Parts: sequence; structure tokens; C-alpha cells
Amino acid sequence: MDAITVRRLYEQAREQIAIDWVAGRGGGERRLTSDAVDKSAFALIGYFNLVHPNRIQVLGNAEMGYLRGLPAEGQAQAINNLLATELAMVVVANGEQPPATLVEMAEQREIPVFVSPESSTALIKILQHVIGQALAPSTSLHGVFLEVSGLGVLITGAPATGKSELALELISRGHRLVADDILEVYAVSPDTVEGRCPELLRGFMEVRGLGVIDVRRLFGETAVKFKKNLKLIVHLTPAEQWREVDRLSIQAGSEVVLGVEIPKVSIPVAVGRNLAVLVEVAVRNHILKQHGINSTEEFVLLQHRALQNDEEA
Repeated sequence: MDAITVRRLYEQAREQIAIDWVAGRGGGERRLTSDAVDKSAFALIGYFNLVHPNRIQVLGNAEMGYLRGLPAEGQAQAINNLLATELAMVVVANGEQPPATLVEMAEQREIPVFVSPESSTALIKILQHVIGQALAPSTSLHGVFLEVSGLGVLITGAPATGKSELALELISRGHRLVADDILEVYAVSPDTVEGRCPELLRGFMEVRGLGVIDVRRLFGETAVKFKKNLKLIVHLTPAEQWREVDRLSIQAGSEVVLGVEIPKVSIPVAVGRNLAVLVEVAVRNHILKQHGINSTEEFVLLQHRALQNDEEA
């Protein structure tokens, strides 16, 4: 079964919420599955069958109030019962301070303990979302992935078709780099795939003749983004492959990525063509299609009506 470590969950969660790791750092490699988050006070009063191993136990106001109301010996016994269920981690919500006994026992057993000012409901929602995204089905694609006019666009093509040069031109025009060469793609919902840049490649591009460049330092922080939903694929093809193509036909199709159909357009590469402008127009045209406007179909319909009018005249 796929899993995510506690350490990785913490690193990703703290990008979205305030959360501190206060005890049990030795248990950072404990593994969590997609159904790992639990919110139940029953574990504190003896119903152990409701708390399963390798889960996250969120302690909210009710649980913390119950613990505070116990005498020292009873509190220690309740915490011992909770930690004896082989939890992967404990999160104390609502800005509550974990009892010293909890911190001490968790440290001894290397069970990570976190505190957060967020409500228990918000914590459960966020942690479930982070785990779900981390464990989503994934694959790798080759190309340059950018955010163009707010849309996630993957530029693909054979080697030496000018993908990196095109990407640089788009970045210089105010668009943003997500990933160069390798794109990690995750199915985050039944109809959405998210493209993420591998951590070691973030902000870097390889350009023939220049080597590896640091896009963030060259163009500024706003020129780089680390993830974006994939909405359009632009494939660069040699112009000679287009010689016998109907000029009115729509050179568009789709490609299935992790079960999701992604629109795909092909652009011929030839000397003198401004590919950056063509990609920008392809993106705007795609946005129009999403709003039900298809320029080619409208043009064909107008011509058809004009011919009908001529025949009736």
C-alpha cells in the first residue's frame, strides 16, 4: 500500500498551516496511508478498537478538556493507553498545550507530537488533503511545463525543436516556469491532474549553448512556480509534416494522462515563426473553447451560410 512518512507530511502541511513539531522527532519515518486521520476521544477512555495503528490522532478541545480533568495518575494512564495503540503521530489542535506527560512518553516511544492553532476540524481536512495529494496516482512526462496566462501548459516535442528557447521567451514575456525536462504528474481528482516540479530541479532550466540557468535569479521570484494543474499540451512538430494538411482542419486532439483527457494542439516549427506568440494565442483560444467559443467552427458555419444564401439568390 502507498504511504507517506510523518516527516514528509509535516513538511508539506506547514506550507499551508501553522504547525510545530514538539516531541518524538525520532519517529519521522513512520508511515501513513490515505485513511490515517482520526478524530476520536474514545481512545482516551478505553475503547482501543476504534484507534488503529499507523494513524494520526487529533486531540481537540473535548479530548484536552478530558485530560485536564483527570488526576495526574489517571492522566498518565489515559495517555499511556492512547500511545499504546501504535499511533503514527499526535496533533494537538486549537492552540492547546500538550501535557508534559504526553510529551515525555511520546519522546520515549518516538511518536511525533505536533501542536497547531488550527481547529481540529480544519486540521483533519488539511491533513487528509495533503495525504491524498501525496498518495495520488502519478507518472512522469517529458517537456517544459509553464503557467501561461494562468493556464498550465506542457510544451513537448522531439529534441532540438526549441522547447527550452520557447520557454525562455515565454518567461521573458511574464509567464512562469514550473518544470523543465521532467514533470511529475499526479491525479489529484477524477478529472484533474497536477504537474509538480521535482524538488532538485526547482527553478532551473537547461538551455543548449548556455548550460543550466537559474530562472529565479535571472527573472525574479515571480518567474517560478512549483506546481500547477495541467490543462493543455502544446506539441512542437517539424513544418514538413504539415505540407499536405487541410489548412481549415483543427490541428488539435487530446492525450490521456492518468485517465484524464488533456487537450493537445500541434504547432509547426519553422524559421521565422514566432512560437511564443503562437503558444499565447493557443492558450487564449483554448480558454475561449472552454467558454463554448470555437473560432474555426464559427468560420466554417459563416461560409456555409454564405454559400446557402448565394444558392437561394
